Amino acid sequence: MTIIIILAVLGVLILYAVVIYNSLVKFKNRYQNAFAQIEVQLKRRYDLIPNLIETAKGYLKHERETLESVIAARNSAINSLDQAAQDPGNAAAMKQLMSSEGALAGAMGKLNIVVEAYPDLKANQNMMQLSEELTTTENKVSFARQAFNDQVMEYNTYKQSFPPIILAGMFGHGEDATLLEFADSEAIQEPPKVSF
Repeated sequence: MTIIIILAVLGVLILYAVVIYNSLVKFKNRYQNAFAQIEVQLKRRYDLIPNLIETAKGYLKHERETLESVIAARNSAINSLDQAAQDPGNAAAMKQLMSSEGALAGAMGKLNIVVEAYPDLKANQNMMQLSEELTTTENKVSFARQAFNDQVMEYNTYKQSFPPIILAGMFGHGEDATLLEFADSEAIQEPPKVSF
């Protein structure tokens, strides 16, 4: 009788450990999927930027440095995104992505200031269409970032709660996932302005 009780308790504990493991995997997969949605939108934005540069090139012949800085910032952001996509929970990769995105937003802001001085460029149909697509993409990035951060928070909260905290490290879930945040609080509330 005692052996049956011990085996039953042991069976319940093993079953509970399996439930914890499966929950950790489920929450991790959710935040990784949420990051994949950010990746899709960022790649779309990165693909729009060369079109924007090509449209502006004819008008901004004397602003080559500005155009080159946008392209350099875009390329850096692409590399950072690729690194972050390999492990969306990695704090260093997320920090590098946030830094690269900040540099890209700054370069795009400088381009916007330059474009303001060229009324013909602002009125160009391609430029207006690209501006609209970039604005739409920025909104999608914001929504995807929020969904990612929500999933990271859910994963971290579950992992840090009791009893999962006891088993999380043994199951390969030792490190907390990192939120995708920006150093400037205004960047969180308002996407970069790209009106031309």
